[in-house]
Amino acid sequence: MTALAPHLSAYLREHLPRERAVSPHTVKTYANCFVLLVQFAADRLKRRPTDLEIEDLGPDMIMAFLDHVETGRGSCVRTRNGRLAAIRSFFRYIEYRIPACLDLALRVRSIPTKKTDKALIDYLDRAEIKALLDAPDPRTRLGTRDRAMLHLAYAGGLRVSELVTLQLRDFPDRSLSTVHIMGKGRRERVLPLWKETQFVLRAWLAIRPDAQAAEIFLNANGQPMTRDGFAFRLAEHVKTAATKQPSILGKRVTPHVLRHSCAMHTLAATGDIRKVALWLGHASIQSTETYLRADPEEKLQILAAHGAPAIRPGRFKPQSDDLLSMLQEIRAGGHVKI
Repeated sequence: MTALAPHLSAYLREHLPRERAVSPHTVKTYANCFVLLVQFAADRLKRRPTDLEIEDLGPDMIMAFLDHVETGRGSCVRTRNGRLAAIRSFFRYIEYRIPACLDLALRVRSIPTKKTDKALIDYLDRAEIKALLDAPDPRTRLGTRDRAMLHLAYAGGLRVSELVTLQLRDFPDRSLSTVHIMGKGRRERVLPLWKETQFVLRAWLAIRPDAQAAEIFLNANGQPMTRDGFAFRLAEHVKTAATKQPSILGKRVTPHVLRHSCAMHTLAATGDIRKVALWLGHASIQSTETYLRADPEEKLQILAAHGAPAIRPGRFKPQSDDLLSMLQEIRAGGHVKI
């Protein structure tokens, strides 16, 4: 039997950040998954988490945990699949280091992901975006900070993790005309910024309190802004924006919706899905195609390019065959004797 704790520690502390060079956000996400998994397995086996062994995390235990994620914790299918991806990654690490666990690792990695509906994305129209960007009060320090965060998140189509980890060194030569982004999967991109975005950023940097943290955006305590902190401030400004644009209340506005809104408006302006993928930093254009499904303008252009087919009106003819007539009548609820 193989102790779980030392290998899980090496996976999170050494393998992911050093060998795989994944982002700190990914490490935290995976660690959160294993906190839930270890607690779940320990409760079921009536043991301390420290005493768990790798062999305890078999396919049956993993499947029970994934069911718990969905039913017990009320998470969506995407979250469930994300937990499974973290577990698979750990067992991929294990199979090359512990030969005795090779069969177990292969069986765990064969657990399929659960299919989910591909719903249309949520995004804000231009009037709603303008109302949201104008919601923070620029006469206050926090309002100035929030306005800069919202402008930058929308203009750059940034993920919230990219936004809250930005540092002054990410603006080349201390200029605010462009920003250097280290995105998902260690993919880098450099984005130009509108003059309006540069203006609100300068306004925040002029009053940003001195702090040891290198991140540009700080919370009220002088600590780096967190994902949850930004989501909370966004929700407050959505309420304010609703006084000018009530339609915004009918949408679920999350930090990622700002990224979706940037993508949809870029697609409308350029008509080129490849430029949207370049701007967002997608590894594959397949990730960007979801915006085509949500864009009604694309469908209207298809309708305009192709006229409706000329179909001659027909007349219904009842079934002439006795057997088919009997079957149709039985299907409709009648009774026929043959």
